Amino acid sequence: MQQPRLQSCIRKRWLNPLANVLEVAHLKIWDSSIGKVIVRDSSFRVKQESCLAIVGESGSGKSVTCKAIMRLNRTGIRQSGEILFKGENLSTIPEKEMRKKRGKQLSMILQNGMRAFDPSCVVGVQLKETLVEHFGWSHEEITANLKIAMASVRLKNPIEVMNKYPHQLSGGMLQRVMIALAIVLEPDIIIADEPTTALDTISQFEVVEQFIQLRERMGCSMIFISHDLGVVKKIADEVLVMKDGQIVERGTTKAIFSEAQHEYTRYLVSAKLALNQHFSRIMGGEGIADR
Repeated sequence: MQQPRLQSCIRKRWLNPLANVLEVAHLKIWDSSIGKVIVRDSSFRVKQESCLAIVGESGSGKSVTCKAIMRLNRTGIRQSGEILFKGENLSTIPEKEMRKKRGKQLSMILQNGMRAFDPSCVVGVQLKETLVEHFGWSHEEITANLKIAMASVRLKNPIEVMNKYPHQLSGGMLQRVMIALAIVLEPDIIIADEPTTALDTISQFEVVEQFIQLRERMGCSMIFISHDLGVVKKIADEVLVMKDGQIVERGTTKAIFSEAQHEYTRYLVSAKLALNQHFSRIMGGEGIADR
């Protein structure tokens, strides 16, 4: 039997670290049924091995932008513009080719882990179907690799976890299962859509730590969608700020938090600071909320 390939956890570098793994140019997204424009004209890039955070209030266009990259928006949501992944325009390739890229090269981790799995089937079967599709591994190879990946995200008793239905696992556990699958797939870019929103505070902290370790282990790029600026400050290298379907500001994480130019960005940062200070007063200490 082939030895599990995750033991070294060393990723091959196929690009110069300064190169862009993803480039989005003049992306427009609209609802064809009512003619409403959701995202107007977005352009951005994701560097190799970096994390780009997209922040903004609900309805600002964050999630629909990332679903457009994956070509997973619901029927009736149309898009135009270029989405270049390693130089290839994802907007023009056939759906059959796009299916091969989803998971293996571009992986998406959803906000609600329960929605990512078929409730009528145990988790392990669904994971194995994905890995067979992409790698054609045997049952033994799949199980061995999943066990290593699950252990690396601190999921105890991996076989027991794989034999459970989604509703038998907590939200934090389901998020870790999705991260473990990403570890096995070793995608070039991971898109995380509000992955901590549905979790309690302790689970949020643990899942964010898993994402940080995932980047360090795999050297992958990441798009991290969140409204939680505390999480963004901890994980992101660069930040896009979206409001009403438009990018209103972009910059390094340090610049966004210390010298934001747009009034909406300043509002988001000041609101986060006020919340931190309030929390600090309640807890009787300083800096606790930033941990």
